[in-house]
Amino acid sequence: MTASTPPDLTASPASAPPEQPGQAWSLAQTAEDADPIEAAEGIKEAVASKSETAGNIVETLDALALSMGDWRISLWDGLVVVGVIFLVLAFAWMATRLTMAVITRVATLDDTQRLLTEKLTTIAIWGAAFFLGIDLLGIDLTALAVFSGAFGLAIGFGLQKTFGNLIAGIILLMDRSIKPGDVIAVADTAGNETFGQIRKIGIRAVSVTTRDQREYLIPNENLMINQVENWSYSSRNVRMQVKVGVSYDADMELAEKLMLEAAAASSRVLKSPPPTIWMSEYGDSSVNFVIHCWIKDPEDGVGNVRSQVLKNLWWLLKENDIEIPFPQRDLNLRSNNQFDRLIEAMAAREEAAQDAVPSAAPSKGGTPDT
Repeated sequence: MTASTPPDLTASPASAPPEQPGQAWSLAQTAEDADPIEAAEGIKEAVASKSETAGNIVETLDALALSMGDWRISLWDGLVVVGVIFLVLAFAWMATRLTMAVITRVATLDDTQRLLTEKLTTIAIWGAAFFLGIDLLGIDLTALAVFSGAFGLAIGFGLQKTFGNLIAGIILLMDRSIKPGDVIAVADTAGNETFGQIRKIGIRAVSVTTRDQREYLIPNENLMINQVENWSYSSRNVRMQVKVGVSYDADMELAEKLMLEAAAASSRVLKSPPPTIWMSEYGDSSVNFVIHCWIKDPEDGVGNVRSQVLKNLWWLLKENDIEIPFPQRDLNLRSNNQFDRLIEAMAAREEAAQDAVPSAAPSKGGTPDT
């Protein structure tokens, strides 16, 4: 019976059992998962397999890296990211242009439906391009959790108005309350109201162009929540008013007949509904009328139609001897002591001036009497 040998407690750590192959693979996988851009590693391996020189260049670029904890970003990773972003943007731009060309050729869509389709399609294409870029880069979306939270806060605070205007523009196009080509009343910063035609409904604002070629950019949200005067919402017919005054001595029936004739002579005034004449009031110097006439193209202006009607009426009233009066005033002066003394002083001055004139004029070639 032999005695057992005690274990050697001074054995070096080098005699420890080696790592298991599965454990080494797990550590390698963890290090690989720490790489935020998997596409860069795949492209590097593909390039190295095709060309040794190109592989060495890629290895050199990959060696220039910046490490932040478990994250390692190299120059090669940055170049891959830039290239993928460029390709994705080019794809989205080309797809958007192609889609716009196809939608433009669809004859069954009106302008509003076409614009709404273009906007929704553009949003879908760029959203798909974003997720395509994420997939090509191999970025784990869970790594973007912090970024997505910060982005959500940015939308909630800084980009709230931008996204609000985007949704408002889509709603305006869907309910067709505001559409390109409509004529709406707008007001400038001084409160002066004018009208303009909607040229474009953009992502952020609506472009309204007035007759003097001033372009107003009105946020979509303002048009949705505020009162808007739309001249062509359900009908393009617009009634305009032309104010005219004639003398109290004029033939009123003849004056009304001439007003209707002047309105009908304008090429832009509609025959149906026909022009009408209203007597509005008895003014200080004239009997005032209002000519109501209809037009169907307000985007071409209303002031020029009013001017044409007034010009036509001017000559018709002249030919028929109907006076267009101007303001007249009768002054009645009351007598008092001061006013009487003023009159006497003015009369005395007039008499003194007459007495200073010589009683007889000098004869021709002679000298005046002294």
